[in-house]
Amino acid sequence: MSISFNKPYLTGDELEFISDAHTRGQLAGDGWYTHKCQEWMQKISGSSSALLTHSCTAALEMAGLLLNLKEGDEIIMPSYTFVSTANAYVLQGAVPVFVDIREDTLNMDEKLIENAISDKTRAILPVHYAGVACEMNSVLDIASSFGLYVIEDAAQAVKSCYRGQALGGIGDLGAYSFHETKNVISGEGGGLLINNPDFKERAEILREKGTNRSGFKRGLVDKYTWVDKGSSYLPGELVAAFLYDQTQHVQKITERRLEIWNLYHRSFRDLENREVLKRPYVPEYCEHNGHMYYILLRDKDSRDNLLSTLKEKSIQTVFHYIPLHSAPAGLQYSRSVGDLSITDSTSDRILRLPMHMELSDEDASTVVEAITAWAQAS
Repeated sequence: MSISFNKPYLTGDELEFISDAHTRGQLAGDGWYTHKCQEWMQKISGSSSALLTHSCTAALEMAGLLLNLKEGDEIIMPSYTFVSTANAYVLQGAVPVFVDIREDTLNMDEKLIENAISDKTRAILPVHYAGVACEMNSVLDIASSFGLYVIEDAAQAVKSCYRGQALGGIGDLGAYSFHETKNVISGEGGGLLINNPDFKERAEILREKGTNRSGFKRGLVDKYTWVDKGSSYLPGELVAAFLYDQTQHVQKITERRLEIWNLYHRSFRDLENREVLKRPYVPEYCEHNGHMYYILLRDKDSRDNLLSTLKEKSIQTVFHYIPLHSAPAGLQYSRSVGDLSITDSTSDRILRLPMHMELSDEDASTVVEAITAWAQAS
């Protein structure tokens, strides 16, 4: 029997809500279920406004449009992230500026941000890796000092907190993902969190293809028309209905993932003490959501050997990002500041373990036993 790395979770009620969306007579976006999902996002994030999008990538693109990015404008971010974090702004002519990550949390090293600021810098983009918060107080202080915006990539961080504040709800703008690999899913899907009220009205226009349709629906204008640039960033109502059902189970989902996370974490304490591997680090003032569990091996050869060994045992594990600064497009469209050796080393040594709602304690223990046996034989 194989142990899968990820399996999309179904509560069992999704089809009921999808059928209800059809009964309500609107399958295009921005219907009843869209608004319910947006209310939920506002509630859990503390944001003043939230808009459902067809992906986290779309939410990040909208953030760039709201900033009116010009050719050559720069956004500081980690290289150790998914391509959308950078590509959303490259599409608008901006330049991702990469800095290294911290060894402990694998988040952008806040001490390196200030040195990366130039007269072209417009924003800082912290990525909350594995649902563990970046040092947001430092990020906000730097942004305030230099007059910069803060866009949070909280794709992995639904229901995670930093010093009691929900991730995604701290910077000027934030982005969620509801991709099937995330905790709460709709297959594809995302959300834009608007914490700076200056962006609220225009965000609705950008999402509605550059029209003032949202204002028209609320009776604020007598007809709607093209008033700004924009695109079709709305998901359909069936996607929103699926997501709405998932949102009703978010506490259960989070608690179960944390149970699996803690099982792994307890089990690998001895191997970490023996310096066979390194476990994830979560600062005491951060509340994470159990999005993923990873281990860091001594070197690339050890990681690759363990990955192959687990594959032979039908245990699916994966490494993660190829650093963007070394990717072909990264070399063409971005620049780096300083040494990114921790980013490179992390990419070579990381191994992500199975994590999903149908993973039983027995399955997780099987993964632990296989890794322990590998360590003893190595």
